Amino acid sequence: MSQRRLDLWLLFLLLMARVRIDTLADMVLPARHQDVARLPLVQRLFSPHVQELLKDWLTDPLSLVLISIAFAGFFLYLLADLAQERWGEAKLYPAKLAIIWLIIAATVLAGSAKLIALRQMNGPASYCHDGGVIQTEEAVKLFLAGRNPYSEDYLNTPLAEWGLDLRSALYHYPYLPWTFVFSAPFYLLSQAVWGYFDARLVYLLLFMLTLLMSLRLARRPAHRLMLVMALGLNPIMGSDVIFGQNDIFVLFWMVLAWWFLPRAEGERRQEWRYLASSAAAGLVLASKPTAWFMLPFHLLALWEVGREGRRWSISPRWWQRSLPMLTAFVVLAGPYFLWSPAAFMDDIWQWASGTSATPYQIRGWGFANFVLALGLVESRLSYFPFWIPQLLVCAPLLVLLVRRQVGRLRGPAGIALHTGILLFVYAFFSRFFNENYVGFIAALLTIGLLADDGVEPAHAMQETASDT
Repeated sequence: MSQRRLDLWLLFLLLMARVRIDTLADMVLPARHQDVARLPLVQRLFSPHVQELLKDWLTDPLSLVLISIAFAGFFLYLLADLAQERWGEAKLYPAKLAIIWLIIAATVLAGSAKLIALRQMNGPASYCHDGGVIQTEEAVKLFLAGRNPYSEDYLNTPLAEWGLDLRSALYHYPYLPWTFVFSAPFYLLSQAVWGYFDARLVYLLLFMLTLLMSLRLARRPAHRLMLVMALGLNPIMGSDVIFGQNDIFVLFWMVLAWWFLPRAEGERRQEWRYLASSAAAGLVLASKPTAWFMLPFHLLALWEVGREGRRWSISPRWWQRSLPMLTAFVVLAGPYFLWSPAAFMDDIWQWASGTSATPYQIRGWGFANFVLALGLVESRLSYFPFWIPQLLVCAPLLVLLVRRQVGRLRGPAGIALHTGILLFVYAFFSRFFNENYVGFIAALLTIGLLADDGVEPAHAMQETASDT
């Protein structure tokens, strides 16, 4: 298959996966048909007779129409791909990009908006994720009230109504402070304008900005198209955006940090880019522990390439470039650690490692299932030393990846690829390897595959610009 056709087939596969996952997800929502029929928008668009004609056991009438719009978008993309043979890649690139945005809007954006509306109609514990939406909203309220989200429990919040067993999350806020500090202004604005707030309003904004910024990470038009479609229609992460898991929050600040990095030799003199990238990386580190795996690779990206090509040398300015990263993390996380060190460590580290009095359960798609299948623990809440296989595997892997980045890749591609590989291996051998981690890792590997390898000569940048 020619590389020019690869974007066409990738879009078709992603669209099939996106639609199928969304319709299967709808099936676990028992009141979806009745609730969607009560939405004012649906009542204005479809008469009762039309709703009856569109009734389907898989999903609701509104979603059926949106699915048809998405596949109509693929039909237009197919026509644009055929026309590309006559008109050329550069002329069809804007049209193909617009069609991808149409498909993303008809699936991920519309699906998110539908669940936000359904939640407002059915209550705060419905149609959303427990931690990324409910608990983060409660943490915002505690922050604005001057209370410590890490010292409080969430027993008297809507989180207690969100029904799964082993609800140890009621006693922990496992995310870092930037998640609720950044969301606080949006909470105040949304309450003032609409009278309600849903954390997905923040995630959707960051989701769209991530897709826009990703265009700068790749130079070839085909790579840009595939990067947008692979990130926007990620089979798992798209569902996470719809239901409100906060991995897109972390990915946005990662992409922003890589977006700031210089792309050409002439840009290396623009020191502000390194400083801005460092500050954005600090915000990543202050968002969620899964982002910490980016740290060694981003620090390498702040070094300068020596004049001998790919040979590396530590720049005297490296410490200055690293300072904004350290400052952002300490300013955000430091006060909460000093406020209550025990509560902060219990929520951020001990809960996930299984050493808390109320730990997270052993579960997921990784090595933990072998521990359960072999009966090595009494219950899913028991402690098991997962740190031993993690250390044995991740320590040599980290050395290998650092050496590889020093020798070959120093741009967004190298950082994303190596972060994704290290996070995958660590998460596989951890206490829990949740489904959303797979979608997040897939996004990192996608960027690692399609983004630029590093700083290119200025003349190469000019040639690429003329081609696009």
